[in-house]
Amino acid sequence: MHLNQFFVIGINYKKTDATIRGQFAVNADQYNSILQKADAYGIREIFVLSTCNRTEVYALAPDAGVLINLLCSETTGTADTFKELCYIKHGQNAVEHIFSVGAGLDSQILGDYEIVGQMKLAVKFSREKGFIGTFIERLFNTVLQSSKEIKNKTALSGGTVSVSFAAIQFLKQNISDFSDKKIVLLGTGKIGKNTCKNLVDYLHTTNITLINRTEEKAIELAAELKLQTASINELDAQVAAADIIIVATNAEEAVIKKDSLISSNPKILIDLSIPNNIETSVKELDHIILANVDDLSKINDATLQKRIDEVPHAKAIIRKFMGEFYEWNCLRKYAPVLRALKEKLHNIHTCNLFLSAFEYDEVPAPDSDYIQKVVNNMAIQMRRQHTPGCNYIQAINDYIAQPVLA
Repeated sequence: MHLNQFFVIGINYKKTDATIRGQFAVNADQYNSILQKADAYGIREIFVLSTCNRTEVYALAPDAGVLINLLCSETTGTADTFKELCYIKHGQNAVEHIFSVGAGLDSQILGDYEIVGQMKLAVKFSREKGFIGTFIERLFNTVLQSSKEIKNKTALSGGTVSVSFAAIQFLKQNISDFSDKKIVLLGTGKIGKNTCKNLVDYLHTTNITLINRTEEKAIELAAELKLQTASINELDAQVAAADIIIVATNAEEAVIKKDSLISSNPKILIDLSIPNNIETSVKELDHIILANVDDLSKINDATLQKRIDEVPHAKAIIRKFMGEFYEWNCLRKYAPVLRALKEKLHNIHTCNLFLSAFEYDEVPAPDSDYIQKVVNNMAIQMRRQHTPGCNYIQAINDYIAQPVLA
């Protein structure tokens, strides 16, 4: 039953640009508000995944329209716009989708493993608010198992083709010598931190100034990599003096605007934020080069082809774990049958035929502990056999339907 109630609604990079995706990006406050409203929409299991490349809602719901209205009650984008651009997955299609997302098969950069960490945070946030139940918990844990096996047994996430690394490639395409270039990195969250480490490792420069609203985070990263920091109050001065500016923040509006760059020296700006945190109109300035996450996703190398070759192997692993999840869901659906079995065994005074299948010599008194032992032995047999458990359950159901002989 829960499988028929499982929906995914979302938008991603395939049909929307960074500007549109920004209208449906969900920050922590919006996420909290969505969860606070969920009960009123008849939803008890839900989580929202919002990254630079997608916003998706995974939930048990009466229909997809309820989820769209709930999401768009908190976003700047409207429900009508969302409906025009979104995809809706239901039942098994929704399950297949979450496995593909968790494996990085649906990422803008194929095999990008950062999505797993983002999914974990999204589920954790919802779990802490009481909106992750048995169905989504089991589903997500199985997705994580699948993702881990894909990472360990294939090269789908091999090499380096993340957005943060693509930023390095973009810079190399536009600058040959970084020895005299001043870099300012605004935002030291996960993406900012990864980008910063790539700057040091691949550009071999430490002429980098870190700025973050929470200064302690910038100071900690700067100490680790031997870099400089500046306060958010010094942003304008730092931007004016920089040759390269990378923004990886989560502000609701632009933090770097066209007016501040009109009379500046030539600069390269990279916006890793969703929604855009650099005004897109800065592209109109002849001395400015601007790239956002959509631009960076087009930068590929030989590593990408190697990942493409691994897709069939990844899909085979996904099929295996999806099968395990469907089997669990089937068994769970028949939990009342197992309870009825225990009740029937309590009412049977002699059951030689049934117990002989489990090699018991005599029929003991029908106490609760013994009956539980019988059921446990049945479970062991089901795990050892290759026949799907639902077939066993159907046989048990047929058995229960038979009358007890005097």
